[in-house]
Amino acid sequence: MAHSDYDFHDLGPHVRMGTASDRYASWRGKIYSPQWDEEIKKSKKTLGGKSYAIEQVPIASVDEYFEHFSILELDFTFYAPLFREDGNPSHTFNTLDQYAAFSPANARFLLKAPQVYSARKVRRKEGWIENEDYLNARAFDERFLTPALERLDERLVGIIFEQEYLRKNERPEIEEFVVGLDQFFREVPANAQFHLEIRTAAFHVPMYLDWLADSGLGFVFSHSTWQKPIREQWNYVGKRFTAANGEAVVRLLTPLNLRYPQAFDLTYPFEEPVAEIVESEEGQAMVDDTVALAEEAIAQHKAVNLVLNNRAWGSAPDLAKEIAERLDERME
Repeated sequence: MAHSDYDFHDLGPHVRMGTASDRYASWRGKIYSPQWDEEIKKSKKTLGGKSYAIEQVPIASVDEYFEHFSILELDFTFYAPLFREDGNPSHTFNTLDQYAAFSPANARFLLKAPQVYSARKVRRKEGWIENEDYLNARAFDERFLTPALERLDERLVGIIFEQEYLRKNERPEIEEFVVGLDQFFREVPANAQFHLEIRTAAFHVPMYLDWLADSGLGFVFSHSTWQKPIREQWNYVGKRFTAANGEAVVRLLTPLNLRYPQAFDLTYPFEEPVAEIVESEEGQAMVDDTVALAEEAIAQHKAVNLVLNNRAWGSAPDLAKEIAERLDERME
């Protein structure tokens, strides 16, 4: 099947295709119809000393998004909890509330946990300081988890707990690291499936990986700057899907060994696949590894959530099309 209409609902019950964020005006003609043209919001983004024009369709377009995709990762929740310390809803809550209002009943979401609960240090005016809310289970539940579940109900299928790369002099011993995470997830209500994306590869050792499996927490297969190829991640996780609910998350974010600013500049304005990536050995390996992992999920009767970013290919819808067509060929 050619997927020329960018409809990825026919990949079977074990594969959910989706993207990381959704409001790209550059997807008009593929995902979005002209009905949003007069509601496009324009802004500027400065990155790496360069300025980029950013155009977004309104949140209401999410209904049209789900005519093509089965899963959507919302990452704005990474930057602030849903409720402030004073108990009032934050801007993040208001945005999520709009997604809840406009998304259809069959929508499925992955949310990123606020970094204030996953980051060991936070940036303030005085510089980087120790984060007092790191692994604060009570605040995480009250200010994020419970209200997220109340707004999205069964549409919320997982939460991604991401921790950025830690330099060697910043890392705790692996025992301390695992014990801290274990205490946090024991204290957090077990009413959602958590998937951990720990970007420090030095922590990806048997003690941590076995703890993930024993705790029923998902290992996020992440294709990003400093990570190993997905096929290597599959091997060192023990060729297993660790999440208790039988689902896995694969995030294709950037080419390997390419920093965010460089990947952004290479793929902007996110309209078409970028030949430099598509024709590279690494780009083809990323697609092959993803298809192979999806096949493993299908064989094991697990579900895999494929979350694609524009920066990984040039256009997330076109990366979805490439993966879907290759998966179709392999499954014939």
